[in-house]
Amino acid sequence: MKKILTIAGSDCSGGAGIQADIKTITAHKMYAMSVVTALTAQNTTGVCDVLNVNADFVAKQLDCIFADIEPDAVKVGMVSNEEIITVIAEKLTQYKAKNIVIDPVMIATNGGKLLCDDAVNTLVNLLLPIADVITPNIPEAESLCGSEIRYKEDMLYFAQKLSQLVDGSILVKGGHFSGNADDLLYVKGVHFWFSATRIDSQNTHGTGCTLSSAIACNLADGYAVEESVKNAKDYVYGAIGDGLDLGRGCGPLNHCFRL
Repeated sequence: MKKILTIAGSDCSGGAGIQADIKTITAHKMYAMSVVTALTAQNTTGVCDVLNVNADFVAKQLDCIFADIEPDAVKVGMVSNEEIITVIAEKLTQYKAKNIVIDPVMIATNGGKLLCDDAVNTLVNLLLPIADVITPNIPEAESLCGSEIRYKEDMLYFAQKLSQLVDGSILVKGGHFSGNADDLLYVKGVHFWFSATRIDSQNTHGTGCTLSSAIACNLADGYAVEESVKNAKDYVYGAIGDGLDLGRGCGPLNHCFRL
């Protein structure tokens, strides 16, 4: 059985974060492990509060996992301060982690801010360079590049700009555009567009977490990056399209629609 590690925050309402990751990994019939970086008090209507885990304790969690069950892939989600980001980068480098997928979580689907401003530079300089795949959405890409992204051409410019700092593949998610929801995958100077019909649903809480975890599962299974992204997008499309409707706000996906 393939083993997948998620390093992320906890969503007490179950739709995003490590809860979404574990459901996604389990739905892919793989073994899920988790390192908790933060506790969040949130639900489908918003984020009420965030309690960060001590960076030393994050390090201890990572040490325990890598000393015993070596992951076949690692997904990194919410990492909200410089100390935690630094520890994760150091430990993943120390243990020569493979198939690292980083979802640079800065803003929750329901609008809550999840990354401190002073941590962005640390994220870009320490963590993103060790990733095999990076999966920013439009607002996150704008935060990383410091400029507005309004058109598909802007997505490509951002990917080219970020590729000067990182060696990994870059998936820019276009779901925040009002028209098309095309995603751009940039792999070492070559780019691919993924098009899909937008599903008319407000229940997309945890979509980014789910997609990045699904990509990690596919990489662990031996698929190339382009195929991993395609398979992961198909899974997310099905999980949204299944029509689960929970909560009073932006509800979660049905991660178990295939089971």
